[in-house]
Amino acid sequence: MPSSPSSLRTLSHSDRPAGTAAPAAPAPVAPAPVAPARPAVEPVDAVRAVPRAVVADPARTSSPLVGRAAETVTGARWALRYRRRLRVTDTAVVLVSVVAAAVVDVVDDLVSQGAGSPSAVVDGVLAALWLPLVVAVVWTAALALYRSRDLAVVGSGVLEYKRVGSASVLAFVVVAVWFSVTGHVGGQEYFLVALPVGGAGLVVGRWAMRRWLEAQRGAGHYLSRAVVVGSREDIAYVVDRIDATSGAVYDVVGAVLTDDEPDASGVVIGDRVVPVVAGLDDVPRAVWRLSAESVIVAGDAGRGRDWLRDLGWSLEGRATELVLASRLTNVAGPRIHFRPVEGLPLMHVELPEFDGPRHAMKRLSDVVLAGSALLVLAPLLLVLAVAVRVDSAGPVLFRQRRVGRDGRTFEMLKFRSMVVDAEQLLGGLGTADEGAGPLFKMRHDPRVTRVGRVLRTWSLDELPQLWNIVRGEMSVVGPRPPLPREVADYERHVHRRLYIKPGLTGMWQINGRSDLSWEDSVRLDLYYVENWSLTADLVIMWRTVRVLLRHEGAY
Repeated sequence: MPSSPSSLRTLSHSDRPAGTAAPAAPAPVAPAPVAPARPAVEPVDAVRAVPRAVVADPARTSSPLVGRAAETVTGARWALRYRRRLRVTDTAVVLVSVVAAAVVDVVDDLVSQGAGSPSAVVDGVLAALWLPLVVAVVWTAALALYRSRDLAVVGSGVLEYKRVGSASVLAFVVVAVWFSVTGHVGGQEYFLVALPVGGAGLVVGRWAMRRWLEAQRGAGHYLSRAVVVGSREDIAYVVDRIDATSGAVYDVVGAVLTDDEPDASGVVIGDRVVPVVAGLDDVPRAVWRLSAESVIVAGDAGRGRDWLRDLGWSLEGRATELVLASRLTNVAGPRIHFRPVEGLPLMHVELPEFDGPRHAMKRLSDVVLAGSALLVLAPLLLVLAVAVRVDSAGPVLFRQRRVGRDGRTFEMLKFRSMVVDAEQLLGGLGTADEGAGPLFKMRHDPRVTRVGRVLRTWSLDELPQLWNIVRGEMSVVGPRPPLPREVADYERHVHRRLYIKPGLTGMWQINGRSDLSWEDSVRLDLYYVENWSLTADLVIMWRTVRVLLRHEGAY
């Protein structure tokens, strides 16, 4: 999105280089002196969005810190090691793709000349080996120039793939200009073979490395050790958001309270306690002692506007990044822009739009995708309709009134998956409700038919909603379509769910479906309404396929 659609708050930090090796912690020393005032202060104008994540083992982060670094790979070491792995895989993919292009180029020339023995191909490639090597050097340099291995993007998904794609395009633009300036003849195989094959290979390689990284972080490795500074409430909110997000980035090892009352008992977040490790004046010393790589400022420290600047100066030379936790909620990174004005970093937040060209493009994509799906899946839909009809008495389709955009109701279609008198039987199952909110959900609902159980397991019962999409009542991606009785009980802010069309899939579908609480379902829907984009829709559709194959929350 998402990342991803799954990160619900934005953390930003200064553009201090991250991931360099931190020196070993010496014996306790005096607090680092605050640097004196400088004639000119560089504005913090390159604030980056940082992926955020769950702490893999809450009990571990709340336990004593002695011996911690020797047990798991965390801190600056993980950054160096992971970057080294990425560099190796990227270089291997680039070399394989450019050599493949060189082989195709030589084979094409030899075939046109009536030759083509293996030895001739090898000789031809070796004779012109300088060309693929130059292309490979330009390509790898572009990946470095675009900072595709920066810690702010590695493992983040879409943003990382976007940088890899942009770097690849830039590299071949440079190669094309070079061919034109030098008058080089041929070389089209590099654009027809190396670019698509290598580009796809880089993305697949990054995806594989991302999955490996997530597995390592789930085991407590490859985490960035962090100290959180703020009031008790702000610290609890930030750590809770970090814990609630899938994947892992930060290992919160301590807290620094800005509250007036001294309290060394720690900050309680759920069933864990984050220890208080220092006072506001001792943050640099605590960072050094705990070998932390990140200081997350979670709120106003109450020390004036110069305190944050002085904190940044005191962290210089410690391979530590300063991270600012934005107080904006439900605002995705693409809506946030930073503009320095006379040394003052201003944050610009784009207001959400609910009409205009982007919505026209969304409607066009809905019609194309849903119409194409209806044509391709027509035989399957016919088979399913016959199966529903044969399995139990009653209509093939289940029709239910739902509320769409701007409060307009429509008739949502589904394949019938329950017996005809399901509504009458509901009264006897009231105490067995396992769902969240006003919707009745039961994992082993006796009203579900045999065919209906299969349809629900694979979410095939929702395929008729493709017709609702073609008719303009729904969208491929959007909030969950609510019942009229749900809308009647909405709080004022929840009505924002109705600002766009409901979807066949959405954030609720890829984050738990029926297992979600009512509050989480509303929060995810509101986040999508505020921050949707065509790119995010593609990511949600891709993740929906994965969820359907795993049958997560389907009952």
